[in-house]
Amino acid sequence: MMNRTLRRATLPLALAATVVAVTSCGGGNTRFEQPVIGARQKAVLTVDSYRFRDANGNGQLDAYEDWRLSAQARAADLVARMSLDDKAGLMMIDTLNPDFGGAVANPANDYLVNQRMRRFIFRSTVTGSPVLSASPGLNGQAVTPLQAATWTNAIQEIAEASSLGIPVLFKSNARNHYDRAARFGTTSDAGAFSEWPKEPGLAATRDLALIKDFAQTMGAEWKAIGLRGMYGYMADTATEPRWFRINETFSEDFDLNADIVRTLVENLQGGPVNPNTPVALTMKHFPGGGPQEMGLDPHYSFGKNQVYPAGQFGNHLKPFKAAIDSGVSAIMPYYGVPIDVTYEGVRYDQIGFAFSQQIVNDLLRGKLGFKGYVNTDTGVVTDRAWGLEGKTVPERVAAAINAGNDLLSGFHSRQTILDLVAAGLVTPGRIDEAVTRVLIEQFQLGLFENPYVDAAQAANVVGNADARAKAMDAQRKSIVLLQNLPRGSGKTLPLPAPTATAPVKIYTMGLNAGVVGGADYGGYTVVNGDYGRGTPNATRPSAAGADYAIIRVEVTNPYAPSTAGPFATPTGLYRSKDPLWGANPAFIDPRTGKTWGAQDSCVLQPVLNPVCVDDAVGLLGPGTAAGLLFGGSLPWEGNNLSFTTMAASASWQVAPKLGDIQAVMNEVGADRVILAIYFRQPYVLDEASGMRKAGAILAGFGVSDAALMDVVTGKFAPKGKLPFALANNLQAVIANDPDAPGYPAADTLFPFGFGLGY
Repeated sequence: MMNRTLRRATLPLALAATVVAVTSCGGGNTRFEQPVIGARQKAVLTVDSYRFRDANGNGQLDAYEDWRLSAQARAADLVARMSLDDKAGLMMIDTLNPDFGGAVANPANDYLVNQRMRRFIFRSTVTGSPVLSASPGLNGQAVTPLQAATWTNAIQEIAEASSLGIPVLFKSNARNHYDRAARFGTTSDAGAFSEWPKEPGLAATRDLALIKDFAQTMGAEWKAIGLRGMYGYMADTATEPRWFRINETFSEDFDLNADIVRTLVENLQGGPVNPNTPVALTMKHFPGGGPQEMGLDPHYSFGKNQVYPAGQFGNHLKPFKAAIDSGVSAIMPYYGVPIDVTYEGVRYDQIGFAFSQQIVNDLLRGKLGFKGYVNTDTGVVTDRAWGLEGKTVPERVAAAINAGNDLLSGFHSRQTILDLVAAGLVTPGRIDEAVTRVLIEQFQLGLFENPYVDAAQAANVVGNADARAKAMDAQRKSIVLLQNLPRGSGKTLPLPAPTATAPVKIYTMGLNAGVVGGADYGGYTVVNGDYGRGTPNATRPSAAGADYAIIRVEVTNPYAPSTAGPFATPTGLYRSKDPLWGANPAFIDPRTGKTWGAQDSCVLQPVLNPVCVDDAVGLLGPGTAAGLLFGGSLPWEGNNLSFTTMAASASWQVAPKLGDIQAVMNEVGADRVILAIYFRQPYVLDEASGMRKAGAILAGFGVSDAALMDVVTGKFAPKGKLPFALANNLQAVIANDPDAPGYPAADTLFPFGFGLGY
């Protein structure tokens, strides 16, 4: 008979792991490693010298509370104890953020208690100096690492106090990257976290050991604040240069991407999920979000189509196969609709991937053998049900669940699922299957033993000096030297160091003049050429007389919603039914012969879809329409990927202005100009722009001014290799097959893998 003692935890409890020998029923000795037990609302059971959380508070050790059993056995036991209400809650995930200062606020009580949800998307920026936002929307208020950790602990306490004590799993999009234009719903600001180059920059290093270090460093930072799940990374392949989300992919090479994805699963997740896993991954966007028709994104109705004219559907699966073989915990299908796609004898239905049994059940689970859970992309059953625009939200929910999705993202109506079961549209067995799959991850992570973190240590882990040093080294290694023309007896780069007798005068635009002229680089004489709002100059100073000019070039699709008043941008003002924008007959979609907004569900099926995708309010705060919130240009300017066409576009912004870049090149001499270009996408350095005449051109993928200067001055020799090819003309981009990487040799300016050194 087992010895049972019960001890009530009156204070937060974290018991150190120990190894205890016990006698099994068969008479032999079985040794188990005692995990850390964290309990704040329930008792701790001691059974045969082991300690367990009494999750349901019944005073006895139940199978789902016994960490000695397999995750599968524990999940099966718990599912048998759950009501249908509890199960429905576990099939939903939505955004939940702390209030300013880290306080627990609505809708926490509704989600946790009424909807019985146990998975949440954490979007708040974590920073050392939070500033109160008057209208945070779903981005949430900024918090410190201590506040974030304290808040996740507080949410876990609420969950622990519930009848079954099921813990919470927090997920987030990517955070640990240098990104000065993070977009809602896809990326988050790094804030206090270590800032590594963007995903193409990691690929540019061609260093899997560095990526392993990145994964382990990031994992420790996330775990310190209670973030144990990630919507990422993107296993999509960068075959369509016009796609706005290229900077979240790694490269255009299927095999390189597979190697990187495998490395991330093995190190960020630690292989198949286990109690030592820092962060469980949800790899996205199955079966590959790269081949977007015309580069348009399926967050918007005009971008719903995915096409494979080069027949590369199978190659786009390679990174996902690597993730599955490595034990990835979850997979996310994309919103996109496959157009005229046949693969291995199967012709795929033209509905969103998440609704396709052929994609989720047959391909992902059947052919590829995926055993984890499937997590839909956010809003797929409410806002972006491409192919099912004529169905009600409950019908879409049923279609998604029956297609094999286990977790609905951006959804929080438990009653909808209950009603579907009552109506016989979703079976109780399918519900049990889905809930079992999602629970297994929570058991494997050890959250049922200890969901809490040491909040006091969070600030010592997040963005510590060692993590930042590693990130800075990765930034340096990611920079690609594209061009370095002869100058005198040498090359344009590295720059000569200044001396007392031979000072070097540098003209800068887009850089911190204090960094460029700092003592770390010998004390260059710097003339800051930036001007306008937020700068000390009303007009641009001349570059004449400078020895060199360093211009940091960044391209964006500026976004500011209508509430920004005179600073609102075209992408913030766009509406599908607005006669100035999506319904303007001056702008016609060449594929349909109709206006660009004509495909929106609010136009096709207005009774079922009274709100257009771009009208959605609440994402940014009460009453603020979203516009093209998730990024990208106006759809009719999507082809404008050359610097000349971007400079002339309403929804693209080249900074500094192309005219200023050309003027500086004329004033100082093109051979004395160093262009450091952030290739957020594979932009075209077209001949007409004049930028090819620069003495040196460097490609960056999310780097600081200091990392750039280390390479420019020769403190660090450039090592990066291009993660994607760069075309030498815009027509090559437009004519490119969206599912195929690269360009014909005659159309290639710099091929994949190109990179010079010193």
